[in-house]
Amino acid sequence: MLHGMLTLDDVDVKDKKTLVRLDLNTPIDPETEEFMDDRRFQSHRETLLELLDSNASIVCMAHQGRPGEADFTTLEKHAGRLGEILGAEVRYVDDIFGSNAQVNIKNLGRGEILLLENLRFYSEEVLKRPMDVQAKTFLVKRLSPLFDLFVNDAFAVAHRSQPSVVGFPSHIESCVGRLMEKEVRTILDTLHNPQKPVTFILGGTKADDSIKVAERALSNGTDMVLTGGVVANIFLAAKGYRIGEPSIEFIRGKKMLEQIDIARGLLQKFGDKIVVPKDVALDKGGRRVEIDVSELPQNYRITDLGSRTIEEYRKIISESGTVFANGALGLFEDKNFAKGTDQVIKAIAEGEGFSVIGGGHTTAAAREAGVVDRINHVSSGGGACINLLAGYELPGVEALKAAAKGK
Repeated sequence: MLHGMLTLDDVDVKDKKTLVRLDLNTPIDPETEEFMDDRRFQSHRETLLELLDSNASIVCMAHQGRPGEADFTTLEKHAGRLGEILGAEVRYVDDIFGSNAQVNIKNLGRGEILLLENLRFYSEEVLKRPMDVQAKTFLVKRLSPLFDLFVNDAFAVAHRSQPSVVGFPSHIESCVGRLMEKEVRTILDTLHNPQKPVTFILGGTKADDSIKVAERALSNGTDMVLTGGVVANIFLAAKGYRIGEPSIEFIRGKKMLEQIDIARGLLQKFGDKIVVPKDVALDKGGRRVEIDVSELPQNYRITDLGSRTIEEYRKIISESGTVFANGALGLFEDKNFAKGTDQVIKAIAEGEGFSVIGGGHTTAAAREAGVVDRINHVSSGGGACINLLAGYELPGVEALKAAAKGK
């Protein structure tokens, strides 16, 4: 048992018809439509090979992108890449739970593997609803009778209450895969007795999630939260700085203006434990121009931390016993505005504290800086990792716990 969940060691997988939730959501080059890396494919290799070695019939389900986004596409190429990594044919089925999918699942032989179509082609998959409601969706009701076992190996979506994540454990025997097992074990064991002081570094564009994490983490005893990216801009606005129309417009476009009031409340409650930039970098026609925050507002978008702030963050990190980081601290895709993310990730790698990072941009920054091997734990999930670290219960984990308890 792993923190109340069954693992592959606790169930009999031999010859079982097995449904496996993977996370194959991968950056795709918009011009070539090719995968930009295959780390997520590689991360599931251990689980899938173990199931194949047990002569299981394996049906995988996963997603790619979101409706309306450029990388929202079928999983046909994903099946090919997964097959290359496993050294076995992975059949692709352009259906999720319709008659075509059901026929292919029923006819799947032992030791064979197939991948169903992009789960997010199915509208109910993207709705946030309670676990008991998700367990009654068409996806779950149609597929559950076809399987002996459900294996959740998709840690990166464990923080989402979606049918493919939380719906199956109430219907069929369920357990975690090897990737999910490693993630939960490492993160919860670290949280159980962290070396103090504990520092969270929160950036990226999903500021609403990060601000919730900041509140929970600080309430649970985190010593310091360092802010970057859109998170920092929201906290600067909450402190009364006029951050400029381009930055406010970006926050408005993300429908996060209300987060400024929430951030203001957190600043009143936790004070100097929430650290905001003292200086920032602006994008002036592609040029990096650093200014003190006292010089705001300006009619240019804030796109990175300034040099003084970077040095302050590096000092705090060097004095931390445990460091958790998620999200880029600036416009990381542009080299002119990657300095904050790059320097902070190097400081984490150089520090003596235990380090955990999550999220695609944070991991990419560590790889690009050549320091990924010096991070203690590189999580496959950004949101799931940081939510678990902050003390939130993950729906994907809770569904498996409930199933194990009722077994």
